[in-house]
Amino acid sequence: MSYTYNRLDKDDVVLLMVDHQAGLLSLVRDFSQDEFKNNVMALADIGRFFNLPTILTTSFEDGPNGPIVPELKEAFPDAPYIARPGQVNAWDNEDFVKAVKDTGKKQLLIAGVVTEVCVAFPALSALEEGFEVFVVTDASGTFNQTTRDAAWNRMSQAGAQLMSWFGVGCELHRDWRNDIEGFGGILAKHLPAYSNLIQSRDATLGS
Repeated sequence: MSYTYNRLDKDDVVLLMVDHQAGLLSLVRDFSQDEFKNNVMALADIGRFFNLPTILTTSFEDGPNGPIVPELKEAFPDAPYIARPGQVNAWDNEDFVKAVKDTGKKQLLIAGVVTEVCVAFPALSALEEGFEVFVVTDASGTFNQTTRDAAWNRMSQAGAQLMSWFGVGCELHRDWRNDIEGFGGILAKHLPAYSNLIQSRDATLGS
């Protein structure tokens, strides 16, 4: 069976950060709180490093879902910010869909809370419209591993590609010679093991 490896293309991808809200983050149990926040901000740093057009959206933020995580708003102060008044599926909001389509990008990089709703619903809707969808699994969270795995399976069967933030960064970067210090700095900031690797390298070069 033939297979086409469709890579993330930094010139054709838009980053969608869906419902990373204070109230919803309290529901995340498939990652520790510290680990999850680190993963989300790692993805944000990757988005900024590669200058990806980014769209932020929230759902019913005046209710129990709460406001967006302030660090995300600070990371993307000029990004379109779609505060959905009630639509559960972000793709049901005309302003959100327009913001996505206005970028002209065909690859959607999606992360959000919770995985089986806020990520899965727009991912499935976008796939139906012919977009390529890449789900950042470790920057998306939910109640437990059972609901997470069901959501991953549903999206994967529909054609979404499941990735980690580390995989996203490396696929966008392509070649270490492009910028080892800048990209390596992001990895070291968010992965303690990679920080040790960098320190070991620096010590070796300095000896």
